[in-house]
Amino acid sequence: MALTLITFEGRTPVVDPCAFVAPGARLIGDIEIGPDSSIWYNCVLRGDVNRIRIGARTNIQDGSVIHVDSPRAGDKDGFATIIGDDVLIGHLAMVHGCILHDRAFVGLGSIVMDGCAIESDAMLAAGAMLTPGKTIPSGQLWAGRPARYVRDLSEAELEGQRLGVAHYVELAKRHAAAIAGG
Repeated sequence: MALTLITFEGRTPVVDPCAFVAPGARLIGDIEIGPDSSIWYNCVLRGDVNRIRIGARTNIQDGSVIHVDSPRAGDKDGFATIIGDDVLIGHLAMVHGCILHDRAFVGLGSIVMDGCAIESDAMLAAGAMLTPGKTIPSGQLWAGRPARYVRDLSEAELEGQRLGVAHYVELAKRHAAAIAGG
């Protein structure tokens, strides 16, 4: 199964040559992916009605969906999805029309809805749902459906996130080599 890049209404995804996009991933429209980022197997990134920007060393794990919200009457900009550097997004996450600042963490199976923000060094727990317009402040863990503040993150947890970023940068290189046959 090959990677699919689809030009939509004149906008073609732009992927840094150092990024890894796994076979089976689908990238559509106005998307930019930074260096050493990884988009894993069977992810869908659809920048058809707004833009998606992904920084450096960010990973979006298998089966995740990244989308945007359309501009419309009363909201001329809609909601783009802006994902910073060193962001970890777990398997099967749904990220829609929001901002994930540098070093944000989205747990597996989580949902981040329109107009939300996860600040730097903040975490949305696995299976949580961050409802429209909410912000997780830096250094906090939120969990539940709907997500609510649970506690502050420890230095050990923040270090674990940094190690996770480095792990995924290296793992992506190994997968790229295996796909290339070497």
